[in-house]
Amino acid sequence: MSSKRLPQTTAHVRITRQSWQNSLLEGEVKAGEFEWRFQWHFSQAELSITPSQGRALIKEPLSRFLEQKDYQLEPGGDYVFTIRSEI
Repeated sequence: MSSKRLPQTTAHVRITRQSWQNSLLEGEVKAGEFEWRFQWHFSQAELSITPSQGRALIKEPLSRFLEQKDYQLEPGGDYVFTIRSEI
């Protein structure tokens, strides 16, 4: 049986701003050669990502990460998660 390694990329997340009053979390995410800024309105589960280049690659995995870790994330914090594809 062949043991092929599945492709994966480590995404690095930095939280830059958090507002409980506005239900908002802002930050940066880097994966592969891409870098994005995001805003997550967690009360509405709405995620916006800029720039648009490569956004389709990160939107779903970042959304899952934010939903799983939301109350553990703090401004100035650096976090990582693994994406099961090569970016």
